Amino acid sequence: MKRLLDIEFHKFRYSRSSKVLTTIYLTIVVLLMFGGMIRLEFNGFSGSLSDLGIFNFPIVWHISTYFTSFLKIFIAIVIVSLTASEYSNRTIKQNLIDGLSKKELVLSKFYFVLVLAVLTTIIVFVASLILGLIYSDYNEIGIIFSDMQFLGAFFLSHLIFFCFCLFAGILLKRSAFALGFVFVWYIFEALLNLGARGLDYYFQLNSLEWLQHILPLNAMSNLIKQPFTRISLIDSGLNQLGQGEVTFEYAVEWIDVASVIVWSTLFIYWSYWLIKRRDL
Repeated sequence: MKRLLDIEFHKFRYSRSSKVLTTIYLTIVVLLMFGGMIRLEFNGFSGSLSDLGIFNFPIVWHISTYFTSFLKIFIAIVIVSLTASEYSNRTIKQNLIDGLSKKELVLSKFYFVLVLAVLTTIIVFVASLILGLIYSDYNEIGIIFSDMQFLGAFFLSHLIFFCFCLFAGILLKRSAFALGFVFVWYIFEALLNLGARGLDYYFQLNSLEWLQHILPLNAMSNLIKQPFTRISLIDSGLNQLGQGEVTFEYAVEWIDVASVIVWSTLFIYWSYWLIKRRDL
């Protein structure tokens, strides 16, 4: 495993665009840490973001993982770019000539995306912990380390997205086409959701709920649900509007966990199948 990882990180080390995108990702995460200092004037409230309680334990795990999830596109571009460049630079062919089997080739890429998912999770964990220790009103160990399910969901959402992008990169061999494919698939799932919503409305079905668990990007997004209504200011605003009786579910559902694990496995298998059948 270490040998295979060394091969992938060697490619990363000498990719300028990958280092730039990773630096942007880390910079945005650090900037979010300073977000608590931003002052707000809203609905009679005047104060900083930290005064809203969004960095209190344990809600900070939910909020930080939800918002930083949107940043994974930067790391996904790194994966797609590295994969596509291997075709244009014929690195894949050279690795096979040097004795790497096709199975080891795919495993090296899977280990790489797995390590990236773990590293991004650790970064968000450390950043959230620092935010909480600085701004949270609660410092009991039991409260600090509750609701850690969102970090697990964060890791899984990154793993499936990185596996999907890896598959797209191997399938299309060009980074622009691969990213376009991911975007088109996102639109495809959105249109399916829209159609299911219409069917549910006219025929009293329950198809949308199933689609949200079954399709890969739907299940990925459904792992960490919106945290806005957990913020006290927004919650009080909803109560004033008479919508306070609406109950929101935030827990990570096992069906979404199972769905992203299955899809991640399929993307890696399909990546291997593509490489195995190609004459490289």
